[in-house]
Amino acid sequence: MTAAKSVLSIGELEAGFPSYCLALRTLVTQGKDQRIIERTRCWDYLQRLHTSLPREYRSPADLLARYQRSLQA
Repeated sequence: MTAAKSVLSIGELEAGFPSYCLALRTLVTQGKDQRIIERTRCWDYLQRLHTSLPREYRSPADLLARYQRSLQA
């Protein structure tokens, strides 16, 4: 795969948003450390969405905190 193929457009990132959230929730459920989670592709994609469209997408740190709280409840 070439470098140009690995770069996703904002539209492609938006289309994959539910999958990235599911992946993040799965990592939290598995008890992964935040430093490990921050190195994943789903974190990167969620961060790119938040940076590009902050009013529409929460930061991955906020999502992580929400998922951790819901797991504790």
